[in-house]
Amino acid sequence: MGLVINVTSMEALTSPAILPFLFRWAHILFGIIWIGQLYFFNLVNVPFQGGLDKELKPKVNPALLLRAFYWFRWGAMYTLLFGLALYIWYYVYPEHNHRYADTGQPTSRGIWIDFGVAIAVIMWFNVWFVIWPRQKKILGGMAAGKPHPDAAKLAATAGKASRFNTYASGPMLFGMVGATHLAALSAPVLIAVLVVGIGFWFGMIKRSFKVKTTV
Repeated sequence: MGLVINVTSMEALTSPAILPFLFRWAHILFGIIWIGQLYFFNLVNVPFQGGLDKELKPKVNPALLLRAFYWFRWGAMYTLLFGLALYIWYYVYPEHNHRYADTGQPTSRGIWIDFGVAIAVIMWFNVWFVIWPRQKKILGGMAAGKPHPDAAKLAATAGKASRFNTYASGPMLFGMVGATHLAALSAPVLIAVLVVGIGFWFGMIKRSFKVKTTV
């Protein structure tokens, strides 16, 4: 019996089917890193920065936030790459789950996953081309002792993109999970997904400013 189990286990590890398992494992792992940092920024750092003395920010923020933004942006990159690998495997080739073979119409799973992927790509774009370039200028100037002249404007734009990503993460996760667990994506369902997904994070962000910082 032990020999059979061992042989079966080795066959599983060397089978091409191990690839989607590894893709999914890495996708979830880096997704936790990415979205975890996103929630840290919006639920912890934003309220914290509001109460931080101005003279302390150059001492605290570069060391803290440059580390956080490193994991944030590279978590986003690898989440996207492994997610696209999963998308290709399950929905394009070899499993062809995106469209029905007989009609060519998108499957329910395909519609849900397209919805989730579209939002995820927008969120990834915000990380690499809106949030990080501006924070790089802000934190770089702060670390060098030469605050960027447009720091306030840069921070406002980066903050709006980060807040958008937080709200968007709710519907995005509905799309990813809905591909397996939910029926077809209709207009009423889409409205419900947006209301619940965005509403949840609206409440969480409001709550973040009320969390007690005393024991």
